[in-house]
Amino acid sequence: MDKFEQVEQLLSYHFKNKAILIEALTHSSQADHRLLSNERLEFLGDAVLSLVVCQALYEKFPTYLEGDLTKIKSMMVSRKTCSRLAGKMGLEGYLKIGKGMANSAALSGSLAACALESIIAAVYLDGGFEAAKDFILKVFGPLIEKADAQSHQENFKSLLQQHAQQELNLTPIYELLDEKGPDHNKCFESAVMMGDKRFPSAWGTNKKEAEQKAAYAALVELGVLEPVEADI
Repeated sequence: MDKFEQVEQLLSYHFKNKAILIEALTHSSQADHRLLSNERLEFLGDAVLSLVVCQALYEKFPTYLEGDLTKIKSMMVSRKTCSRLAGKMGLEGYLKIGKGMANSAALSGSLAACALESIIAAVYLDGGFEAAKDFILKVFGPLIEKADAQSHQENFKSLLQQHAQQELNLTPIYELLDEKGPDHNKCFESAVMMGDKRFPSAWGTNKKEAEQKAAYAALVELGVLEPVEADI
């Protein structure tokens, strides 16, 4: 099985036009000309991805206002989410990149996200909107099913525990780092520990609030939530 057949098997999609798959996997550092790289496909794929995710969220949450839908959509189509999903698929291993970039941190980050968006565009151009929609929902479907703006805003600890146990096989532990102020007006500082990593700390007017904010900070650092997703 050659490299491109492996990609098709990975994607569960067979390309009629192999040239567009090659273009989707070619980074500008390896292309003879930037017009022959996946940059234009990335541009198109980002738009197709946004449309499909927006429609899915619109249908899933009929009582949500624009603001809530926008918060979830921003997380779904973020560069961090795309790179994480591309990493799970092992997509970066099929990218054609220039010498010296194989060990670049960008390979598992922005380049992987770019590859996923380019593949989405390639499927769209090769098989039409329904083919692209099917592919996107297969990859992003589990995230869409778990998405809930209200639960994100109200219980970050629950969301972090779910993510940590399912994705990392770890359980968050909350440490009380400091407290300040008189008894009637104290502030508390908490941080999340998972494994041997301590995430950014946060302050709250009580221990519960401090832990919720610490959980939010951990979710942001893990790429599960975007910093703009909630005003806490």
